[in-house]
Amino acid sequence: MNNLFLKNIFFFASLLAILLPACDDGLAELNENPDAYSDIVPEFLFTKAQLDAVDISYFGTAALTIGGSMQQFATYKEVPAAGDKYFNDGYSKSYFSVAYPTAVNEIEEVLLSVSEDAEDVNKRSVARIWRVYIFHHLTDLYGDIPYTEAGKGSIEKIYTPKYDEQSFIYEDMLNELEEAAKAMDATKETFGNADLMYSGNVDQWKKFAYSLMLRLGMRLTEVDEAAAQSWVQKAIAGGVILEDSDVAAIDYVDGSQIDSRNPIAWALMRGDYLDPQNEDNVEGGKLAKTFIDHLKNTGDPRLNVISVLWVQSPTGEYVADTSTSLQQGMPNAVFNSKPAEFATFSEPNPNTILKYDAPLLVFTNAETQLLLTEAAIRGWYSGDAGETYEVAVRAGMRQWSRFGSAGDIAVSRIDAYVENNPFPAAGTFEEKMEAIHTQKWVSLFLDEYEIFAEWRRTGYPDLVPTNYPGNLTGGRIPTRFVIPDSEGTINGPNFLEAVDRQGEGNLLTSKVWWDK
Repeated sequence: MNNLFLKNIFFFASLLAILLPACDDGLAELNENPDAYSDIVPEFLFTKAQLDAVDISYFGTAALTIGGSMQQFATYKEVPAAGDKYFNDGYSKSYFSVAYPTAVNEIEEVLLSVSEDAEDVNKRSVARIWRVYIFHHLTDLYGDIPYTEAGKGSIEKIYTPKYDEQSFIYEDMLNELEEAAKAMDATKETFGNADLMYSGNVDQWKKFAYSLMLRLGMRLTEVDEAAAQSWVQKAIAGGVILEDSDVAAIDYVDGSQIDSRNPIAWALMRGDYLDPQNEDNVEGGKLAKTFIDHLKNTGDPRLNVISVLWVQSPTGEYVADTSTSLQQGMPNAVFNSKPAEFATFSEPNPNTILKYDAPLLVFTNAETQLLLTEAAIRGWYSGDAGETYEVAVRAGMRQWSRFGSAGDIAVSRIDAYVENNPFPAAGTFEEKMEAIHTQKWVSLFLDEYEIFAEWRRTGYPDLVPTNYPGNLTGGRIPTRFVIPDSEGTINGPNFLEAVDRQGEGNLLTSKVWWDK
């Protein structure tokens, strides 16, 4: 009995010894995801980095926090009133929390994957330029941030990156743009169709790089005027985006896949403007009175492509009416419950702004022409300020045609606006700056990050702060985003050192380095 038992044990042990390797092989194959790549495909990851960089918490950070404080959006509710009533700082933290695990990590992985082969020089250059685009938003919002060691967790095992000073970050970003633009070689391959903006066009990426250089160089005017002039003139000499055909934009399509939809339209629709029900919106949002009044008072035809009022038709359905006489914005920080006249306030146009297949404009010739106008009045550019200003205005109106027929503005209406709102060529420097940057406030609508940065740098447009009871800023328009509390736990020493170095604390009223 015992011998038979031992023989059976030996038999089964021998059988297992034979079968286990085969089982291991099968299990290993079963554990492999057939839809995943074991190696990084830089083209795929670069596409992801592009999509993620322009889709970082738009509703909370851009619409509610910046859009409200820059008085383009308004809400009657208290909880979402980060910018309308300066009532919470929570939404300002989201950009930081989302950007680093997604766009930052992705672009660092792309750079690593194209860092060795000399044939990948264009891919590396494009990735370096896009990395600047990602980080300049982060540092403009938060000041000192993880930069040189950011995104190095999986690459170099750096899980608590140091915070670099914004002055250093700016110097490095500008150098990166210059080196990347110069390194590009038209005879080498790029990301091709994986590049959602330019399909790998080397000349257009150079223009994008120099346009970013122009933007960032001008950001230095109040802290290092000599450096600002030097970088602005380098950018102009390199060649910036001047024509409609060179506008940096990402096209989207409507469909069941959320990732294929315009992230601004999706965020606004999901976050507030779900239905044309004319009764309530998710977060009580409307377009702001300051913004709508400016468009109406200047006879700006963009009003009719940006703004609608929902009116009830004879059949009972609500239709979007763009008539100028009907448009009125909701005052910022006036209400704490839904006002009786809520249905009479204007909302974003569903046939332009809220279209899922609308393009996302990353960098326009309207912006570069306005930057050239400022360079001209500073004596850094030989062009005529009045001429570049008019070119900018016209470009800023034409760009809405990209959103479809509802965005088309007749040339006659553009001509009338230009004639009735001329550049103040005989005015003071400050009067010219006010014209330039008030125009930028309108032309860059939906690019709230850049509007916020330029308002802090220049003080234009001249906005009257709100002072809602219980606000967090003492009635001051917020000037910086707040870094998430989690950084104090996860990366405490580096975070606290940066807070002490910058002074003023980690508050909505703190300032970034270039904001004087």
